[in-house]
Amino acid sequence: MSKRRIKKIAIIGSGIMGSGIACHFANIGVDVLLLDIVPRELNDKEKAKGLTLEDKVVRNRMVNDALTASIKSKPAPLYHASFKNRITTGNLEDDIAKVKDVDWIMEVVVERLDIKQQVFEKLEKYRTPGTLITSNTSGIPIKFMSEGRSEDFQKHFCGTHFFNPARYLKLFEIIPGPKTDASVLEFLNGYGEQFLGKTSVVAKDTPAFIGNRIGIFSIMSLFHTVKDLELTIEEVDKLSGPVIGRPKSATFRTVDVVGLDTLVHVANGIKDNCPKDECNSLFNLPDFINTMMENKWLGSKTGQGFYKKHVSTEGKKEILSLDLNTLEYRGKQRAQFATLEMTKTIDKVVDRFKVLVKGKDKAGEFYRKSFAALFAYVSNRIPEITDDLFKIDDAMKAGFGWEHGPFQIWDAIGVEKGIEIMKAEGLEPNAWVKDMLTSGSTSFYSVKDGATYAYDIPKKTQQKIPGQDSFIILDNIRKSNEVFKNSGVVVEDLGDGILNVEFQSKMNTIGGDVLAGLNKAIDLAEKDFAGLVVGNQAANFSVGANIGMIFMMAAEQEYDELNMAIKYFQDTMMRMRYSAIPTISAPHGMALGGGCELSMHADKVVAAAETYIGLVEFGVGVIPGGGGSKEMALRAQDIFKKGDVELNVLQEYFLTIGMAKVATSAYEAFDLGILQKGKDIVVVNKDRQIATAKAHAKLMANAGYTQPVKRNDIKVLGKQALSMFLVGTDSMEASHYISEHDKKIANKLAYVMAGGDLSEPTLVSEQYLLDLEREAFLSLCTERKTLERIQHMLKTGKPLRN
Repeated sequence: MSKRRIKKIAIIGSGIMGSGIACHFANIGVDVLLLDIVPRELNDKEKAKGLTLEDKVVRNRMVNDALTASIKSKPAPLYHASFKNRITTGNLEDDIAKVKDVDWIMEVVVERLDIKQQVFEKLEKYRTPGTLITSNTSGIPIKFMSEGRSEDFQKHFCGTHFFNPARYLKLFEIIPGPKTDASVLEFLNGYGEQFLGKTSVVAKDTPAFIGNRIGIFSIMSLFHTVKDLELTIEEVDKLSGPVIGRPKSATFRTVDVVGLDTLVHVANGIKDNCPKDECNSLFNLPDFINTMMENKWLGSKTGQGFYKKHVSTEGKKEILSLDLNTLEYRGKQRAQFATLEMTKTIDKVVDRFKVLVKGKDKAGEFYRKSFAALFAYVSNRIPEITDDLFKIDDAMKAGFGWEHGPFQIWDAIGVEKGIEIMKAEGLEPNAWVKDMLTSGSTSFYSVKDGATYAYDIPKKTQQKIPGQDSFIILDNIRKSNEVFKNSGVVVEDLGDGILNVEFQSKMNTIGGDVLAGLNKAIDLAEKDFAGLVVGNQAANFSVGANIGMIFMMAAEQEYDELNMAIKYFQDTMMRMRYSAIPTISAPHGMALGGGCELSMHADKVVAAAETYIGLVEFGVGVIPGGGGSKEMALRAQDIFKKGDVELNVLQEYFLTIGMAKVATSAYEAFDLGILQKGKDIVVVNKDRQIATAKAHAKLMANAGYTQPVKRNDIKVLGKQALSMFLVGTDSMEASHYISEHDKKIANKLAYVMAGGDLSEPTLVSEQYLLDLEREAFLSLCTERKTLERIQHMLKTGKPLRN
């Protein structure tokens, strides 16, 4: 990558996309200048205040209102509320000259070529030569935008297409213009991946680029299939959701969220601008879509789309579904298929595809038709939209949340089987697919020496996909680098003396086999290696302890066994902290309960920015029992040493557990005391996380890591703190803020965090607090209400309040 640095960026246009992109640049520490137009008339509030069109608050109203709305939106666009201070707002008349001081100018105005060209004309008057200038367009040809601009402008100009919401969707399409310098593309490709945490994909300047071209085709194809097979929208959403590795919103809920008008706009653009597309007629809107557009049934933005929230006369809330035959809303219908029942025991999505396409029912027919159409379409888009098949898969995974891209699904089914399915539907793959089979390549992808290779069409051989050197892909090394395996974990050699322990249980819950695997990994690392990483590349790091096991022991009153199980958990967490080698935790996604406790006991946490971490045990009627309660008391004590008011700090940490607070990003976890400043770090790109964790383990080992000395200097306040907590819980119960059982749980936690009912402040050991914690946990497991809560959680996945 070149030495170019992005310290400040100007975002022109503060709509949903503009504000969202501004927030994400603020997330990564970039200084943002966000500009929009000046209002042409006063609103009623401004008139009432006697303001004029010359007042700054009026002139910046558009940009400030848009940014405020974005920051308040859910899901939050900022990793931390304070990051909004990195954004400065202004308008395109008073502040446009400030773009001379930025390193990158990004235009995010309305999707009209004439308006974009007018904006570029204004910007060029103030832009410093050499400054990057890009357009976040979703489909307007890049070649038209820079017409009439200077040579320097055109050299540094291209499209940079973010997907909405910018913080969460990883696709970052880079679309060169006719004169874009190769170094600009190289820089943006690397910057998107390393700094923005995106999957960067350089696309060709074709309508809708890569992601939307394939994504909208897939949706339009389903729109036609749903009518052909007489499926309901619930059935399509069941078939096109998590069962095949797609988001829960599947097809129709996704359209409701995005907005039907947005989908129709892109579909019409593809139809009008791709006359040679063999599936051009598929982009014709079905009658039911036209009717919905006429009725303004656009989805969430208009209150109804394919689904509609409804409140009955009795006040009962329900979600109604649109009947595509009558175009009337009705109650939800359950979707069930025998084919899906056959996949219930298949945990890995990639292993389900072979089964799904063999289905004898309507579901099997749906998958054969859908995949046949998708496979044929993507094979024909090369080399039109890209020369590389892996870019299509990358775009669909990063932009649409697919777990597997089209060519990966095709590989999973079998290339020849995919062709057979296509032929049965009257379709043929592009000739290059048959050439690939003739050349001896029987799959689109292969793995060699831990790296992923993809079939290169011009070279007719498998070529290593570029850009992998910064990543460690566990799927690629799991078999070849396996050091130990049981039913709960796989331990892999990452190289350079560092091991990785990867959970393999359902939702990565922590049970006996996982704990045994962790202990074995520490044994191996202490004997023959230099450090240990605990990390995986599943959807979530860990949702916590195996509560099903806890429920069974408690329900059968096997308290000795339960006591031993909790002690084993605690002892394993202490081994994470007091082993002879550095231990690194790499949480991402959900890191709840025991997953959070494990991270808090590692020597260092290398957290993905998108980490939702917290001690949530109160929701099932217990306190953190794997060292979490002890650890929060310990960390509060460490803050005491810095001169803070002791009771205030302890109370804050008590409430973090008692309210089951979960950080909605790794940055928020610092506020909760779960991550520690100066010790733990955040990685924006999750793909780099394992490699970064390995690097830190190696660094700590090379620096001369020494096994820590167990602590016995933890100051607890005893009755002084306990009385404060008990008064608080009495008050909360009296005001009906918490139930009697909630109060009982809170009082148990209070006893642990106060260090018991000691008569005066005392220095104690970690083991002393762990024993109090375990005793409190076990006593709560004898409560009927606790068992009810655990049972409810096991059945519904949601906490029960009583």
